[in-house]
Amino acid sequence: MNVHGFNDDIQTEIYTAKSLVPEPSVFEVELATEELKCHKSLGIDHIPSELNKAGGRTIRYEINKSIISVWNKEELPEEWKS
Repeated sequence: MNVHGFNDDIQTEIYTAKSLVPEPSVFEVELATEELKCHKSLGIDHIPSELNKAGGRTIRYEINKSIISVWNKEELPEEWKS
């Protein structure tokens, strides 16, 4: 057996954890906002879908910033856990 050749073939590679899924984009928030139904009961955030839709680009950008913040921390805020 060629022990030296065998050891050369084994390589230890160390990878840093990288997300396989990219951060959610503003476009994805826009698509989700468009799919919201109007005149429905409020969710746990108590924000009517009509407000999200009427807020336009500014509100969707701010929502996306919040989502990305949570995404990068990899932990849900306590308020979202109920």
